[in-house]
Amino acid sequence: MSDFTIGRANAAVPVRSSSDLYRAVWRWHFYAGLLVLPFLISLALTGALYLFRDELDAIIHSDLKQVEVRDDAARVAPSAMVAAALATYPGTVAKYTDAATADSSTEITVSTEASGKLAVYVNPYDGKVLGSLPDRGTIMWTIRYLHSLKYFGSYARALIEIAAGWSILLVATGIYLWWPRSQTGGVMSIRGTPKRRVFWRDTHAVSGIFVGFFIVFLAVTGMPWSGVWGEKVNEWANGNNFGYPAGVYVGVPMSSEHLNSIAKTSWSLEQAQVPQSPAKDGTEAIGLDAAVATIEGLGLSRGYSVTIPTTADSVYTGSVYPDDVSQQRVVHLDQYSGKPLIDMHYADYGPMGKALEWGINVHMGQEFGLANQLVLLAACMAIVLLAVSAGIMWWKRRPKGSLGVPPMPSDRRVFRGLIALLALGGMVFPLVGMSFVVMLVLDRLYPLFRRAIRFAPPAAGG
Repeated sequence: MSDFTIGRANAAVPVRSSSDLYRAVWRWHFYAGLLVLPFLISLALTGALYLFRDELDAIIHSDLKQVEVRDDAARVAPSAMVAAALATYPGTVAKYTDAATADSSTEITVSTEASGKLAVYVNPYDGKVLGSLPDRGTIMWTIRYLHSLKYFGSYARALIEIAAGWSILLVATGIYLWWPRSQTGGVMSIRGTPKRRVFWRDTHAVSGIFVGFFIVFLAVTGMPWSGVWGEKVNEWANGNNFGYPAGVYVGVPMSSEHLNSIAKTSWSLEQAQVPQSPAKDGTEAIGLDAAVATIEGLGLSRGYSVTIPTTADSVYTGSVYPDDVSQQRVVHLDQYSGKPLIDMHYADYGPMGKALEWGINVHMGQEFGLANQLVLLAACMAIVLLAVSAGIMWWKRRPKGSLGVPPMPSDRRVFRGLIALLALGGMVFPLVGMSFVVMLVLDRLYPLFRRAIRFAPPAAGG
C-alpha cells in the first residue's frame, strides 16, 4: 500500500510542476495582453495607414503635391521657386526639397511671422505657387504622430517603449501556451463557429503564431524611436554624442549644432554635429542654384532636401533618405566655395547603425517596395484580429463579476524562472523593467484586494 502511495506521489510531482508552470505563464500572458493589446490595435491601424503615406498624401493633397508632367519644359531654377514662395508667403527660407518624381511638386520650407513654419508647394515646371500647409501638416504626418503618441507628450511616448517590451513577453508566453502537447485542433486549424469560445481561442492561437515574428520585429525596430531607451542608445551608438564614425573625415571646424536640429535625418545621425564654413571676409555665398547643382553632381537621389545657411559660418546641407536604405546620404557644403566638407554615406555607418537603419526602413515599409508594404499590411491586420479575438475570448470565459485573471500556481517557486527572464529584459530596457516590478507588486496585492472586497461588511442601511 505504501509503495503504491509513494508511486502516486512521485508521479504527481512533475504533473503538478507542469501545471503550475503553465498557470504562471498563462497568468503573465494575460497581464501582458491586458497592457499591450489596446496599444497594438492603435499601432497596427495607424501603422497600416502610414505604410502608404506617399500614395495617400498624393491623393489627399493632390492639389499641392501633384503636377502635370511637361516633357518639353525645362525646370525652373531653385532660386526662382524660392523667390516665388517668398513673394506669396513672406518670411525666411529654411529648406528646399527637390521633387522626388516627374509628377511631384517642389517643397519650400518658409519661416513666417504670422503663420509659423510653412511647407510651400511650387510647380517645378513653371514656378507657380500651388499653396501651403503647416510644416509637417499633411494627413500622414498626423498619422505618424498618432502612431508614436507624440501628440500626447513625452510621458505618453514612454508608454510605447513599455508596450514594446511587454509585446515581446506577450509573444514568448504565447508561444509556450500554443505549443502542441496533446491537442490536435487549435494548432494550425480553427475549430467551431464564432458562437463558440473554442473558435475564438483557436483564432487567437493560430493568428498569434503566424504574426508573433512580426510583433517582435516591429517592437525591436520601433525601439530606436522610444523616448528613453532610444535616446540613450542613440547617444552611445553615435560615439559619445558626436555622430560620425571614425572612417569619415571630420578634420574641419565643427559647430555645436546637431544635424537633427536643422533637418530631418536618420536615427543614426541625429547626434551628428554640423560643420562650419570657414570664414571668408568679403566673399559671397555660392547661392542655392550652385549648391543644388553641386549636390546633384555628387549623385544624391531625387527627393533630396537642401537646408539654407542662416549664419556667416553655417553650411548648405543636402540630405536624402530614399526607400533603398543603401542610398541614404548627407553632404555638407562650404557656403562660400561649394566644397564638400563632410560626405556621409550609409556605407560609412557602423554595424549597429546599419542594422538599425535597415530595420527602421523595413519597419516603415520602404526597403522592399510594394511587397514590403503588403506584407506589413497583412501583419497589421492580423495583429488587429489577434487583439480582437483575445478580447472576445476573455469576455466569454471570464467569471461574472470578475476580471478573469488566470489562477495563481500552487507552487510559487515556478515564478523564479519567469522573474529571472523579466530581470534580464529589465536590464536591457530599464523602463520596461520598472513596469515589470510594478506588475509583480500588483500581482501580489491582487488576491489581498479581492479578499478584502469579498469579506467587507455591507454598508449600513444597505
